[in-house]
Amino acid sequence: MHVISIGLNHTTAPVAVRERAAVGAEHLEEALSDIAKQSHISEATILSTCNRTEVYCQIPDKNIHVISDWLCNFHELKKEDVAPYLYSFPDQQAVKHAFRVASGLDSMVIGEPQILGQMKTAFATAHKNGNTGKVLNRLFQHTFSVAKEVRTSTSIGSHAVSVAYAAVALSKQIFSNIADQTVLLIGAGETMELACRHLHSQGVTDIIVANRTLARAQVLANEFDAQAISLHELPTRLADADMVFSSTASTLPILGKGAFESAIKKRKNKPMLVVDLAVPRDVEPEVAELNNVYLYTVDDLREVVNENVASRKEAAVEAEKIVEDQTLQFMHWFNNLQSIPTIRHLRDHTTQITELELQNARRRLLAGEAAEDVLQQFAYSLTQKFMHTPTESLRQNHDEDLLRATRELFDLDRLVKPGGDQG
Repeated sequence: MHVISIGLNHTTAPVAVRERAAVGAEHLEEALSDIAKQSHISEATILSTCNRTEVYCQIPDKNIHVISDWLCNFHELKKEDVAPYLYSFPDQQAVKHAFRVASGLDSMVIGEPQILGQMKTAFATAHKNGNTGKVLNRLFQHTFSVAKEVRTSTSIGSHAVSVAYAAVALSKQIFSNIADQTVLLIGAGETMELACRHLHSQGVTDIIVANRTLARAQVLANEFDAQAISLHELPTRLADADMVFSSTASTLPILGKGAFESAIKKRKNKPMLVVDLAVPRDVEPEVAELNNVYLYTVDDLREVVNENVASRKEAAVEAEKIVEDQTLQFMHWFNNLQSIPTIRHLRDHTTQITELELQNARRRLLAGEAAEDVLQQFAYSLTQKFMHTPTESLRQNHDEDLLRATRELFDLDRLVKPGGDQG
């Protein structure tokens, strides 16, 4: 039995690859049902965000290829197109990776809190769908506990740092005073809510929130005294925006080159900053070819993100120690769990031998044999049958590791030697 994590993220794969491997929220249950059909995958949870797509599994052996094969087959991707970007972690490495991800140690912005909520949602969906069991249930509950300890015991989350924050920081580098700009937010999910909160804290008051569901846009708009519009109104309102931040769950771009050409013309070539935080992308890459339109994707935010890393390195060192300790604790439980079937079989085996010998002893006693003789024979026969298989194995193998393990298993070095003290 093994715990495996396999996937790709912002450090191993460009956005063009990540968006092809992404599992959108609307397809997550379908993906979970499909992966459950794989005979070698006992439990599974799929985590898919703009920066990563990962599958956490419990499998009987280390046939990692069954997971990567599934990922490629589900998305109808060629394996050679994806394989160079995939990483895989077995057992202890997989556990440590899960703890690091939840704690924000593997994020583009170290310590960003959004990933923990995304992991909780991913696990809740898998659990509800019946894809998790004893191992992954324990793993993810432990993961959430570790993330909480990291947050409360270190200063890694003391500042509001996220991809949305990095996007706002980028806008401050481009505009001398972002408070004077009109901002269009496309999407009303957690990322856009964070962006809206950061913009509002910087004095931005002219905000437009566009969303497929107008009611959801209105909820976010009401909190920050902004305007709410539907996606159908984008063509007529795009020209009003000096800055556009987009993060939707759309599987296809919702804004193309033509829309921005029209907007720039209406703006009389007044520049626009466009930050596409979605994976798959919301904005066609060709938009970057237009004059006076400055398009950035999540990958382009690396420089802004790196400025925040330095202040968190010390806290990250403390966090890594917590992760390391908690990983060992989980592996202790996991290793003990794996020994339970063997222990049960060993006990059943010895109980069976003991019962057979007891039956034989009872027959001899009923036949009138002396109790002392019966007890002596019982003890001798029981010892012989208990020791026969391990003794023969030791004689035939001559394996140093097996010999060492036997001495440790039976605590032979602490036995009382004949005629002497404990050695």
